[in-house]
Amino acid sequence: MGRKVILATCSLNQWALDFDGNLERILRSIEKAKSVGAKYRLGPELEICGYGCADHFYESDTLLHCFQVLRKLLESPVTQDIICDVGMPIMHHNVRYNCRVMFLNRKILLIRPKMLLANYGNNREFRWFSPWNKLRHVEEYFLPRMIQDVTGEDTVPFGDCVLSTKDTCIGSEICAELWNSRSPHVDMGLDGVEIFTNSSASYHELRKADHRVNLVKSATTKSGGIYMFANQKGCDGDRLYYDGCAMVAINGDIVAQGTQFSLDEVEVVTASLDLEDVRSYRGEHCHPHVEYEHKPCHRVKVDFSLSDCNGVYLPTHQPIEWQFHTPEEEISLGPACWLWDYLRRSGQAGFLLPLSGGVDSSSTACIVYSMCVLVCQAVRDGNSQVLEDVQRVVSDVSYTPVDPRELCGRVFTTCYMASENSSEGTRNRARDLAAQVGSSHMSLNIDIAVKAMLGIFSMVTGKWPQFSANGGSTRENLALQNVQARIRMILAYLFAQLNQWALGKPGGLLVLGSANVDESLTGYFTKYDCSSADINPIGGISKTDLKSFLQYCAEQFQLTALKSIMAAPPTAELEPLADGQVSQTDESDMGMTYSELSVIGRLRKISKCGPYSMFCKLIHTWREALSPLQVAAKVKHFFKMYSVNRHKMTTVTPSYHAESYGPDDNRFDLRPFLYNTRWSWQFRAIDDQVSKMEAGNEHLY
Repeated sequence: MGRKVILATCSLNQWALDFDGNLERILRSIEKAKSVGAKYRLGPELEICGYGCADHFYESDTLLHCFQVLRKLLESPVTQDIICDVGMPIMHHNVRYNCRVMFLNRKILLIRPKMLLANYGNNREFRWFSPWNKLRHVEEYFLPRMIQDVTGEDTVPFGDCVLSTKDTCIGSEICAELWNSRSPHVDMGLDGVEIFTNSSASYHELRKADHRVNLVKSATTKSGGIYMFANQKGCDGDRLYYDGCAMVAINGDIVAQGTQFSLDEVEVVTASLDLEDVRSYRGEHCHPHVEYEHKPCHRVKVDFSLSDCNGVYLPTHQPIEWQFHTPEEEISLGPACWLWDYLRRSGQAGFLLPLSGGVDSSSTACIVYSMCVLVCQAVRDGNSQVLEDVQRVVSDVSYTPVDPRELCGRVFTTCYMASENSSEGTRNRARDLAAQVGSSHMSLNIDIAVKAMLGIFSMVTGKWPQFSANGGSTRENLALQNVQARIRMILAYLFAQLNQWALGKPGGLLVLGSANVDESLTGYFTKYDCSSADINPIGGISKTDLKSFLQYCAEQFQLTALKSIMAAPPTAELEPLADGQVSQTDESDMGMTYSELSVIGRLRKISKCGPYSMFCKLIHTWREALSPLQVAAKVKHFFKMYSVNRHKMTTVTPSYHAESYGPDDNRFDLRPFLYNTRWSWQFRAIDDQVSKMEAGNEHLY
């Protein structure tokens, strides 16, 4: 009686506009799916062109090349005898849609446009696409001639429809439709659709994976069914890392799980399942025609079966417990995979990092080391693509990486740039960490360059600025700090461009930045200093999480040098030492702790708080530690710093997106960069509230 089917979903490391590479990876995934007997293969969202094409979606070339790739797929013998479900943009009646195209044996079965678009966070789908908002409506789509020549079809169904095989029914969701309160799988399930598919381009954020898994489980807990989730993987050309997690669930249980972080470009996850389990579950739990009226799905019939008569001998997959990564593991793996994609696709020979001996630059160094660990492990596991890529990066076709430290020495250069304000402690900590990760390390002094720069200024103006400690004004003090920081940036780029040349090696190096999300939020960095780099793997991560990450690295990678780094107070070391000791600390400069900044950052972005509403929340959150007057001072100080320095976010280094409260000005956190920094109306509202509290209106507190 059983109807056992083998289904395949996948995670692909697609690259925006890399049509050759994307085609090759799609074909490999189909080949892998067929090799285990799968009759249906699901791929990620917009996999033919890559999800991150952005304004290239406006170009007719993008649509043209997608159809050219689709023709190659239709013609390939690899795609025969398996239903292939691929993603691409399609223009219908002069309107652009984000679509799924299902085909079998050189025939397009249907085109299903996305109905609920993602337009939040980093997603801007309404900019390029329109939603298909005609529920249960299907139209004819006239195929381009190049496709007609292959399929022999003039038109195919286009719209809100499902695919009915001889033994089951398959319905599509696309990415955000799963997250929406009106998810299509609900009505599809009530109308008898047994297999739901979701093609996603879902990007990584810390602590997000469980939400995704719970949504998939919930989708089939309510009304039964099989749920297949496919996702993009890797860096496809911008700040996001798509974190895989392909999975298959049935009746509320996960039965197959793909990796979240991996250097494998093509990962196929398969599951053998019994359709009778869905029918039995629904027979007890679901009575759709009793519950409410709903319009039936438009079914496109195909003379094809996902099961066969030998299914009785096929064992079915059993429920598994999803293995989640800790946040520290996520920081170790996600940015490391992103860096590897960026390095191998940029054509550069490695990375250069200004290593100060503090928490932030040390975190960046540890992420590069983690990348080298992943590369060596992938090569040991037989990943020929990773081996080919690393040989190209180091310009040695005979090289096979074995030891992460040795690989670090080839692709990673660190540089400690001391000034007269630097301490021996930070110099030693940078040196010790570089030795333990294996980077090629340099130590140099920038004082001669600083004095030369100030000498030019003095020659023109006749004045020589002084630090506050030596009687100078606040303006002088800040300018003297900035000139040190900016000279470090110039030297970093100089060595990145010419260090390989000086060593007689080809290529250049990518400069890595190391400003964390909290510093970006307040602008606690010099514009065009070492925070200005090519890319920044920690720019979306909080200081609190980075400290936990370093503790993890100290244990996981036996990097004992991190213990002294974690014990030292965070400092920029741009002001004069006091008796040879650091006198300047980050938290003192900022006027608040990093843990306070993390709370404020989440309220500003996630909870959408302005100054007044933030104050109203924090008087309760911090009531055990701070009075309303002190809370008011913290809130006003933060918004003053934030608004004065917001302009810095317009030039900040592209960073790995990891936090939902990140201040990235590119497309995630869209705000002005010229504020009225007095916030007169808002701050007056706070002051009025404080006055009421102090007057005895405790019930307001």
